[in-house]
Amino acid sequence: MSFSLSKTAIATRCALLCLALPSLSVIADEHNTSDNSMERMIITGSRSVERIDEVPSSVTLIDNKMLKQDMLVSSELQNILAFRVPGMAPSSGTSSNSGQTLRGRQALIMIDGVPQSTPLRNGQLGIRSIDAGAIERIEVIKGATSIYGNGASGGIINYITKKASSDDKARIQLGASSKFSAVKFEDTPGYRFDASIDGTVDNFSYVLSGAIEETGLQRDSEGDVIGLKYGLSETKSKNLFTKLGYAFDEEKYLQLTYNYYDAQQEADYVDVVGSVNSGVKTYAIKDTSGVTKLGEPQGPRGNHNLMLKYVDEALFSNTQLTVDGYAQVIENMFFYSTLLSNPSEGYAGGQSLIKSDKKGLRVNFNTQVDWDDVEVSFIYGLDALNDVSSQPLDDGRIWVPEMDMTNLAAYLQTKIVLYDDWIVKAGIRQDSVDLSVDDYQALKLCIAPDTCSVPMDVKGGDIDYDTTTFNVGIRYNMNEYFSPFMSFSQGSDISDLGQLLRTATVDDISLIRTEASIVDNYEVGISGQIADVSYEIAAYRSNSELGTGSEYIEETGVYMPVREPQKIWGYEGQLNYQIQDNLSTSVSYSWIEGKNTDKDTYLDGKTISAPKFTATLNWQPLEDARIGINYLYVGDRKRFEPINAKYVGTQGPVSSYNLVNLSSSYQIDNWQLSLGVENLLNEDYYSARSQAYTFSGYNTKGLGTSVNLGVKATF
Repeated sequence: MSFSLSKTAIATRCALLCLALPSLSVIADEHNTSDNSMERMIITGSRSVERIDEVPSSVTLIDNKMLKQDMLVSSELQNILAFRVPGMAPSSGTSSNSGQTLRGRQALIMIDGVPQSTPLRNGQLGIRSIDAGAIERIEVIKGATSIYGNGASGGIINYITKKASSDDKARIQLGASSKFSAVKFEDTPGYRFDASIDGTVDNFSYVLSGAIEETGLQRDSEGDVIGLKYGLSETKSKNLFTKLGYAFDEEKYLQLTYNYYDAQQEADYVDVVGSVNSGVKTYAIKDTSGVTKLGEPQGPRGNHNLMLKYVDEALFSNTQLTVDGYAQVIENMFFYSTLLSNPSEGYAGGQSLIKSDKKGLRVNFNTQVDWDDVEVSFIYGLDALNDVSSQPLDDGRIWVPEMDMTNLAAYLQTKIVLYDDWIVKAGIRQDSVDLSVDDYQALKLCIAPDTCSVPMDVKGGDIDYDTTTFNVGIRYNMNEYFSPFMSFSQGSDISDLGQLLRTATVDDISLIRTEASIVDNYEVGISGQIADVSYEIAAYRSNSELGTGSEYIEETGVYMPVREPQKIWGYEGQLNYQIQDNLSTSVSYSWIEGKNTDKDTYLDGKTISAPKFTATLNWQPLEDARIGINYLYVGDRKRFEPINAKYVGTQGPVSSYNLVNLSSSYQIDNWQLSLGVENLLNEDYYSARSQAYTFSGYNTKGLGTSVNLGVKATF
């Protein structure tokens, strides 16, 4: 990995570093803080450990208790996030999180702060990058943020992994479960086995966990096998997670983390393809043709994450240092598609994969200063990242050429707490991005022998970005009943550059509109607690001059990316009520809309989700028994008219649907027996994405009633 900086960039960074001083690290906090107080912390927003009531923006925390309860129904993180996070688009029930935006923008997926998304060629598979059983909690920061750089235009979803118990004795957990269709049992039972051990021996701590899961056939409410495009039928996933730590003393700590994840689908079925416009659903049938199935198994096929972190809590007076280096290798294989055909060269179709190789180093500091009734923290640091991404076809053709990006950044974040009531935050980040692409030829693709895209020889070169982004926010904790906040934050986004390169219509990369997009995010809100009721309400707006949309080109049958100014706005609210000691409920509602401001046209269903309402009820009828009900309502969104009697692109009309899930468990000594039911009422529905996406094969129905039986032992 090599890095180079101009004199101007070096001077800018030096100036930023001279301004002040970052953050208590996750590791230090996990090493010294109890579970109860941790549940009141959030750590990703500004790379510092801070209470949620000191963050001047919306935050959703899915704690370990919620996560365990939701996993009794499904281990799919897309489903868990869709139910729990206001502003997050509904899940499509597939392996892809395409269309599952956060407030209409792409979220940066991270594991312990390490990016999992592949923003240079966003295949939108990042949510499924770790098994849910290896996660301690999930933190979601909404709105554009410059703190973590590229790819966080919609916010951050950070998976905080399990930590070691402080007991000298090892803690062992073993689990097994089976999920099957209650509509039609045949060939649907799957299995899941997971095991973990953790503990502390003197100054050494360890966490080791593994999970293997295989789904059977997934059937809809009519008993038909759900279509295989991004499908989950007969998918086998494996996850190995290791975290080792050593405390040199009370102030210095070293931690090594490794995570491996893959999920391959090998279904002996083929799709009967329908579409939104034909009104016929896509479903799968047994392949009895005897012909060898084309293509390799789809899904992530060996994603590796390695991180080494060092913490010194007293490097200088009142100053803490965190240094972490990480490496990541990703290979995500997509389904075989005849749309990648080129008959003149003998290709009847093709299969692409996204390859990404990241190496990064981060140096973060945190200095705390107190003056009477004023507390000030200065958070600053340097980020270095090298990301080499591409999207070749499995047959050797190049669809997206290799993009070699070097990103160097310096940032400063300050927080002032006045009289324990006023919180003022402000920050700045300066990024220098150097990206190089070799000469390449855009791929010729044909949807029919006489309907093909025009290949273009493109001269490569270097693309340089220098961006400076800011954020400022204020919160007033007037009392426990009423705490207003407002914020302005910017994000710099060059995500999905690969999509622009692969559809090039010019002969020089310098002529492609590859500029970075600056996203301006504004938010106002209030939160508080009145007796046993807590609430949060927020409204927001985000603007960008260079959002990325798509336009259908009828002559070639190709959807071309276009850069367009975008305005997105919305509001959301959440309320929690502790009815009795053993009974609680919560509700949330989120609404979002967006437009192309030049054309005054609405943004499509890939960007803007339909309105969403959720409700939960948690009851503990006995000391050792728990029952939970989750309800999801997705509303209508019908903004577009057919073109030549057909809906195009991702402009299909979305009609409302309802989902109810049930989770229950009973504890017998060290054993837990569980029963989960997904789609309890067997709702017959298409997901919001299945309705919005008009492409052939995407209109699959949702999962019918499915039962998950499990047992878990803790020693």
